[in-house]
Amino acid sequence: MTTSGEPAGAGGGSPLLELIGISKAFPNVQALDDVTLDLRGGEVLALVGENGAGKSTLLRILEGDYHPDEGELRLRGEKRSFASPREARALGVRVVSQEPEIVPDVSVAENIFVGELPRRLGRFFDRRALLRQTRGLLERFGFATDLDPGASGRSLNAAQRQLVEILRALRPGVSVIAFDEPTSSLTAQEADRLFGIVRRLADDGVAVVYVSHRMREVLHLADRIAILRDGKLIAVREAGATSEPDLVRLMVGREISAFFERHHAEDHVAEEAILRVQGISDELLRDVSLELYRGEVVGLAGLVGAGRTELAKALFGERRIERGRILVDGKEVRIRSPRDAIRAGLAFAPEDRKAEALVLVRSVRENVSLAILDRIRRFRFIRGRQETAIVSGLVQSLRVKTPSIAQEVGKLSGGNQQKVVLARWLARHPRVLILDEPTRGIDVGAKAEVYTLVRRLASDGVAVLFISSELPEILGISDRILVMKAGRITGELPGEGTTEEEVLSLAMVEAP
Repeated sequence: MTTSGEPAGAGGGSPLLELIGISKAFPNVQALDDVTLDLRGGEVLALVGENGAGKSTLLRILEGDYHPDEGELRLRGEKRSFASPREARALGVRVVSQEPEIVPDVSVAENIFVGELPRRLGRFFDRRALLRQTRGLLERFGFATDLDPGASGRSLNAAQRQLVEILRALRPGVSVIAFDEPTSSLTAQEADRLFGIVRRLADDGVAVVYVSHRMREVLHLADRIAILRDGKLIAVREAGATSEPDLVRLMVGREISAFFERHHAEDHVAEEAILRVQGISDELLRDVSLELYRGEVVGLAGLVGAGRTELAKALFGERRIERGRILVDGKEVRIRSPRDAIRAGLAFAPEDRKAEALVLVRSVRENVSLAILDRIRRFRFIRGRQETAIVSGLVQSLRVKTPSIAQEVGKLSGGNQQKVVLARWLARHPRVLILDEPTRGIDVGAKAEVYTLVRRLASDGVAVLFISSELPEILGISDRILVMKAGRITGELPGEGTTEEEVLSLAMVEAP
């Protein structure tokens, strides 16, 4: 790969790209306020901050999609103003977006080399050369078994779409590359390979900007870490001389220990379980039994493929149960669909909120009120004042950051989208709330608000089943912890005093 020409490990040399006094405002929002930052060849600079801190705006200025109101950019010491993303790319500056833009009806190879297809005979591109180049790129970066160059863009899953977006940016001549939440859709193995690519780029003298909400990932990869809060650059720290609690405190202004305020669920536990599951099974689940009591948060842990999401969907009527029983307040209920589950007092926030929970082109008001249409409809008409009052109250209570309840939900940050999903179910006053990876893809400040909300619901008597792949989160918020492997529950642990090693030992236990 041709790079900027900087020597390997040139992180301590002169900056490749400088942002000097960058400010950018939108109506009613100061997105960036006098930010000065340098990007050095041979270095990984992590950029962290809450949603709304200004990270995305900064990246869009880097790629020429936005133009700063004040300040300037200097590339190799020369003042530059990128008129467009095309101009930025031509000068060696590329941004890997969190939301891949995939052309559905062309191949993976064409998606990767879009705009740079090898040509023959004038207008026609050379398909053989394209496939050869694509296979070489996949083999070089270790993704040959993950992507088929000839597969259509439409056939790709979320992880494969993200890989295409990453490979699209790895072009000759790149000198500055920014990754925006690149591992949000990747497996652990794919993420490890991406980390190898990031380090290889830095070793080749490329200046790498890495944006992530995952603090362990940031501390593992970065040389320096820049912290943004409310559009301002709060600090720049050497990664080797900082810690996760330090970063969280700089990002949100409080200690990480304050995120988990443990309550004593025993004060709320009734004699009869709200939800009792007895021996349910399907093609994956194997004789699963559990109980949820009023006012407690039960964490559900396990490795990828353990069956946690499948159990959640079975309880909510999205998977057909072949045998077993579900009882609510001691009475057996037949849950064959989400409608049956909702009537029984269950609510479910799925892992993929964009694909499974939200109508992105509809407003906050419409998304929240979806679960209560039967209560606010008179004949075939929605009672607008009642709908507005309910939604506005929930938006205010959950502190959803939105210009109005008429805002399209797809334009909100990930954390605020998750709050909209939760607001929908709070409108129904559920007895049992099932949360599948509720903090995935949101910043630490929004995570803290989700934890506070979950605890508030538990103190109000709701039984919460909290599914998460982040063990510190499970240990911090749970009153009890259930662990799954291969479709069955392998054990139960107390929330307080349990270690990550104890959870993992049950998650990896050999099935009988």
